Amino acid sequence: MKSAFFRFYEELNDFLPVDKKKTRFEHKFIDRASVKDMIEAIGVPHIEIDLILVNGKSVDFSYLVNDGDDISVYPVFEALDISEIQHLRPKSLRNVKFIVDIQLGNLSKYMRMLGFDAAYKSDYNENKIINTSLKEKRTILTKNRELLKRNEVTHGYWVRNMEIKRQIDEIINRFDLKNEIKEFTRCMECNTLLEKVGKEKVINRLPEKVIQYQQEFYYCRNCNKIYWKGSHYERMMETIKNIKHKPGE
Repeated sequence: MKSAFFRFYEELNDFLPVDKKKTRFEHKFIDRASVKDMIEAIGVPHIEIDLILVNGKSVDFSYLVNDGDDISVYPVFEALDISEIQHLRPKSLRNVKFIVDIQLGNLSKYMRMLGFDAAYKSDYNENKIINTSLKEKRTILTKNRELLKRNEVTHGYWVRNMEIKRQIDEIINRFDLKNEIKEFTRCMECNTLLEKVGKEKVINRLPEKVIQYQQEFYYCRNCNKIYWKGSHYERMMETIKNIKHKPGE
């Protein structure tokens, strides 16, 4: 039986059992395998990793682990310049767009409320999510760790929190999106950008009280939905203000 010694850093510990968090631990194996396969067998998706050091030297995912190797695994670096070392992830997407899996449907609506491009359909399966991610250069948001272990995935993130507002805070902080918020610019139902429309063009579709009290309207060309600042607006604005003014974690 051979052994390698692993240490995972920062948020990669979210994927580990308590006895392996924030410590160097022994991992036993019989046959040599790639460091990627070994890391994912431990439970960490490759898509969350940006740097692997084996015995102090940078390696890529294809490196075959040897008996006695000392392996340090690091997440994506936001502030630290590691340009001289082996990056394991493709270049970051310049314009962040998302595709959301079926376990995070409510998250997609909140993302759209904040103005972020968040594709979601209740019938998306894993292959559809991956293919759309690659074709449209979208980052996958998921609660499914196994999805992020698929070799085809190039950009993805495992959402840690369970409660919706904490999920929003998590995504905003993880992708540094606070200054990119453009609330109420997308349809919350279908993700299409909204267009401002004159009251006279939609008046025959409005309730009497809305005609009386509202003057500003927006229209979704894709699903034909009309938006105005109704009873839910103030509650949503309070949520948005809290997100904008909450300090980063």
